[in-house]
Amino acid sequence: MRYDEGADLDTSGVEDMRGGGGGFGGFGGRGIAVGGGGLGLVGLVVVVLLNVLGGGGGSGSSFNGFNDLGQGQSADNSQLSSECRTGADANAHVECAVVADIDSIQNYWAQVMGSRYQPTDTVFFSGSAQTGCGSASSGTGPFYCPADKLVYIDLSFFDQLKQQFGAEGGLFVDAYVLAHEYGHHVQDLLGTNSKVKAGATGPVSGSVRLELQADCYAGVWAKHAETVPDDQGHTLIADITPDDISRALDAAAHIGDDYIETHLGNGSVDPSSFTHGTSAQRQKWFTTGYRSGDPNGCDTFSTNDLG
Repeated sequence: MRYDEGADLDTSGVEDMRGGGGGFGGFGGRGIAVGGGGLGLVGLVVVVLLNVLGGGGGSGSSFNGFNDLGQGQSADNSQLSSECRTGADANAHVECAVVADIDSIQNYWAQVMGSRYQPTDTVFFSGSAQTGCGSASSGTGPFYCPADKLVYIDLSFFDQLKQQFGAEGGLFVDAYVLAHEYGHHVQDLLGTNSKVKAGATGPVSGSVRLELQADCYAGVWAKHAETVPDDQGHTLIADITPDDISRALDAAAHIGDDYIETHLGNGSVDPSSFTHGTSAQRQKWFTTGYRSGDPNGCDTFSTNDLG
């Protein structure tokens, strides 16, 4: 994956809560735990997911006593905005690449949905954060919180995806992660969350359908990513290769409920506990979105064949 070096980056879609404006360098070193997030790190412990689903269209109650972002926290985008200016910076730094991804994903959905699309921010945090859906840690994984309509990610997750889950990783995999989370934001705006009962589990449950649709939406964005412009009309992403798509499918294979329960759980698969879909299903729905490039082809709620 390569970003157009002449593209302009807009860091206003990020709230950098890491302290001191972040800073480039290693993202590893933090403990890896099994936790539930929008990407679907785990079907074993899904505390955040249950609250996300309970949040519906942003009206859900929070937990752990936290009601919104910012209790003892403040964003500082100063370093991010000074270092992440162009596509050349995105090609050089992971943080800037994530900024470019967010710009591209949101610009795509704004094109498709028009005034129905409401931009939202991604919060970079380190270690832990307080959100409208409660407290989160780096082990939670990336997730979308309907209560405050924000995406949250500890960037160390990209290393964890490779080191703990065994995925190949890469810049396009990082973009897939963000595109999936913004898929949840689109679902929230469209009221899709209201179709899902909080705490629903099982191979054809609403929670699985919600997650597979977000994978499909990520594939739809990927199909159009090389044509999505920045605010000045300059294409943000110059090149997505077959290897990039292969890596995204590899990541999907490593975050299916069956894979996680087999390799990171107790070794046995319990379909009744599924919340995100199997590896094959996640691959199928990303591919469905990528091949069609049409969000209307991502209706996982009307089909009896989830894969």
